[in-house]
Amino acid sequence: MRQLITRLDDELHRELKRRAIAEGRSVNALVTELIRRGIAGNDKKELLRARLRALGRSSNIPRPKKAASLADVLKLTRGTGTTVSEALAAERRRR
Repeated sequence: MRQLITRLDDELHRELKRRAIAEGRSVNALVTELIRRGIAGNDKKELLRARLRALGRSSNIPRPKKAASLADVLKLTRGTGTTVSEALAAERRRR
């Protein structure tokens, strides 16, 4: 078995210790499990998401609890004119 020595700020260590106590296990066992779960994912989409998060290029847009009704959509778009429809029609004519 190998040892890994790393530096943690005091607050992170306190949080790890609190969680380990709450789960009835050692900080070492908790950290080992967290690392294991962190590297076990071979899901390419999740790896890409993790890389984007690390680069600060990820956003999490929450899904609405309920889809907007047609009446709500019409109310929200009222007054916007026909700009989009005209642009789509122009694009279709070019093809």
